[in-house]
Amino acid sequence: MTDLLLLNAVVLTMDENRPRAQEVAIKDGRILAVGEDDLKSLVHNSTEVIDLGGKTILPGFIDAHLHLRALAESLVTLNIGPASGVSSISHIQERIHHQALTLPPGTWIRAGGYNEIYLSEKRDPNRWDLDAAAPHHPVKLTHRSGHAHVLNSLGLTNIGISKETPDSETGIIDRDLETGEPTGLLYGMGDFLSQVIPPLDESQLDRGVKLANQELLSSGITTFQDASSRNDIERWRSFENWKREGTLQCRVLMMLGFKGFEEYQAGRLTSQMDKSHLRLGGVKIVLDETTGRLNPRQEDLNEIVLSVHQAGRQVAIHAIEETAIEAACSALEHAIRASPRPDHRHRIEHCSVCPEDLAARIASLGIAVVTNPAFLYVSGERYLKTVPPRQLKHLYPLATLIQNGVQVAAGSDAPVAPVNPLAGIYAAVSRKAESGEVVLANEKITSYEALRMYTMLAARSSFDENLKGIIAPGKLADLTILSADPTSVPIEAIKEIRVEMTIVGGDVVYRH
Repeated sequence: MTDLLLLNAVVLTMDENRPRAQEVAIKDGRILAVGEDDLKSLVHNSTEVIDLGGKTILPGFIDAHLHLRALAESLVTLNIGPASGVSSISHIQERIHHQALTLPPGTWIRAGGYNEIYLSEKRDPNRWDLDAAAPHHPVKLTHRSGHAHVLNSLGLTNIGISKETPDSETGIIDRDLETGEPTGLLYGMGDFLSQVIPPLDESQLDRGVKLANQELLSSGITTFQDASSRNDIERWRSFENWKREGTLQCRVLMMLGFKGFEEYQAGRLTSQMDKSHLRLGGVKIVLDETTGRLNPRQEDLNEIVLSVHQAGRQVAIHAIEETAIEAACSALEHAIRASPRPDHRHRIEHCSVCPEDLAARIASLGIAVVTNPAFLYVSGERYLKTVPPRQLKHLYPLATLIQNGVQVAAGSDAPVAPVNPLAGIYAAVSRKAESGEVVLANEKITSYEALRMYTMLAARSSFDENLKGIIAPGKLADLTILSADPTSVPIEAIKEIRVEMTIVGGDVVYRH
């Protein structure tokens, strides 16, 4: 007998053994059966039957790379992104000034999502722009990429940055060319800022997480992988609380930062949580090139990767440009050769600029790639204007990676891009920026290949393919119901598809 029967649907199972069906039966939070108008015998008095009227059922979307805390913060702080109607620095100033009128002097004002490409001035705001709007409040703006920030003069003073402050090993303080004064623009200094600027208070953060939960569920996401390199025991406890209190209804895989990994190795991280709802993932290592040189250095990276590999954990290396990806491959190859381990499934996160010979190397090492197709849509215009031609021709080479045998999963990297997987699927299939310009048409993939990146291959990227990622008997009943089939509509129509329903463990947690 079944608890829930979904019938009269287009079921895209993502299961090669049975690609399509019409009905799905659910019992005790798992898939009981998949059929073709032949499951009505499983119905009894307490069964809920939902006629989907031809709508499409998919395995629940899995976002293989996002940042929940940053997403939560973005939802409870001032939005100055293009979609909010901001198109100039004067618009930003107006919003900052309005916010300042509502807060006591000295209170931090946080705003985010701006992109200088979409500002009429075609430049980043600076400290003096922000001083004019809020001279008595410290202000922090976060760029849409998450990798740059702008502070006003009071903000810079509060965190101890002045003309005499040197650049760090990992970050750059932008300076006026004539005076040497900091302009307020800081590159690659997010970790530092998180240590010196007071965090959101718990009530604000909890409100942001509730909003993020709704955004994830309304996007059809049933599992997400939190890829913050700052994740540690304290953050694990936060996830436990959010899950226990029902604030987060998605299933969660939390990667550890290297500090968190060391805490884990010391036996300081234990949990009684159901691992199907919250569990630890791999260890996130950031390989950064902000200052023009790799950080950490190759020798240090090799040592870090080897220690994680030998501990039996998965390694997930943030590597964007070709030099960093090469270094990541070298470190992973060093670890694999020094301590062979079958099915390690180490990952490269982003893998943004990747020539074909490098894609072949990644495949030969058995490394997976978790990339971000939606960047093509939200930042495509910026890429076309600013990325050098030598790099541009290898930008987010989805088709090349797949053709070379790389297992490619996808994540939003939210809040950098929208959490909605359909935005990433559209971008992967069309290669179109918001402006309508096409970024490397030869790297288009099919809608089915794109769906695999957000379902089956995303599950595989975290060793979860035995539980989720396809619709088959025995798998978790995590499902996404769409208004139309992405594999059968015109490409431009993918943008118009709605998430009608999201099911986690057999429970309907979202209805349109």
